[in-house]
Amino acid sequence: MTATGEEHVTARGGPWWWARRRSAVFDVSLAVVSALECGLEGIPFARDAGVPVAVGVVFGVLAGSVLVVRRRWPIAVVLVSIAITPAEMGFLMGVVGLYTLAAAELPRRIVASLAGMSLVGTLIVTFVKTRQDMSRGNLDIGDWFVPFAAVTMSLGFTAPPVLLGLYVGARRRLMESLRERADSLERELQLLAERAEERAEWARNEERTRIAREMHDVVAHRVSLMVVHAAALQAVARKDPEKAVRNAALVGDMGRQALTELREMLGVLRSGGDVRRERAASVPLAAVGVAAAAAASRAADDEGPCLAEIEELLGQSAAAGMVVALSVEGDVRSYAPVVEQTAFRVVQEALTNVHKHAAGAKTYVRLAHRVSEIALQVENEPPEEAGASARLPSGGNGLVGMKERVSALGGVFVSGPTDVGGFRVSAVIPAS
Repeated sequence: MTATGEEHVTARGGPWWWARRRSAVFDVSLAVVSALECGLEGIPFARDAGVPVAVGVVFGVLAGSVLVVRRRWPIAVVLVSIAITPAEMGFLMGVVGLYTLAAAELPRRIVASLAGMSLVGTLIVTFVKTRQDMSRGNLDIGDWFVPFAAVTMSLGFTAPPVLLGLYVGARRRLMESLRERADSLERELQLLAERAEERAEWARNEERTRIAREMHDVVAHRVSLMVVHAAALQAVARKDPEKAVRNAALVGDMGRQALTELREMLGVLRSGGDVRRERAASVPLAAVGVAAAAAASRAADDEGPCLAEIEELLGQSAAAGMVVALSVEGDVRSYAPVVEQTAFRVVQEALTNVHKHAAGAKTYVRLAHRVSEIALQVENEPPEEAGASARLPSGGNGLVGMKERVSALGGVFVSGPTDVGGFRVSAVIPAS
């Protein structure tokens, strides 16, 4: 980013109060020229005042040298130039001093006061000098010329440097203001870009979380049932061929259902990806994650499961050897699709966990329809035999996914072991 103002000029480096070396060289050169001018003008001043010429020259050189501090103390330079105006010295110092004073960031009343003092001083000195010249016979012009010359000389000596200084100072302040605004705008744009990147990263994380949750819910339950049926098939393959055939058919059905659900979800995600690729040149970065999350939502919402399918879900678990009982309280009614889908997924994942960690344990599914909410609970007893689980792998994402789903709808989710050694999953989901 571009530095501005004081920081910018300080970085260039310069001696003493000068911001740049070039400015120091320029001011020293002006001071030398002013000292030479005042030293030369000190010769006639010394003769008129009746003092030694050397004194007049030294006085003029010292007075003219004050111009070197014009950037640091412009008021002092103007006051010195006003003070030596009666001695008819310091023309260059007066002009440069007034210009520097007007260009500096000083109150306008101070600039006006000093400019007025310089104008009055020049007017008086010019009036007296012109009148003396006319009285000596050096000028043979009418009396109108004295005031005219005095006013003209004073205005010509004061107005141009003051007006030029005011213009340059205003332009300088305008450029600094524009530069500061540009830097501020650049910082704001950089901050907006960082925030946009953060939002895009957040959207991408949400997208990955949603897809992982949906894939887990779709795959984990059916694959768990497939593993349970495959284990039963292995156990009865030689003893009961007919039961083995039924189990094999169930495994095939579960696999086909899992593939169908995966195909539907991936189809929606793929179509969303095609749209994003077509608009990749114009869509902002943050919209990528939003579009992906929307695709995951469509995949979850379109033809998603509902509460009416819970009995079928329990039947699948019963066919895999689980003893499961369902109890329903309250008046059965329909809810928003996302509410019914969340309730179904919670029951589905809870049953999957029973298959994984407590195969053969009796399970109770309770569903309560209340006025403004739906409550559900899945509780299993401890398994009859130690190590009776189906030895299914667990990544620990099931409970996390259930809690995320319920919390996203403003509900409450609680899970944990029971006093008798089983496990309980409870959720309360707002009806709207």
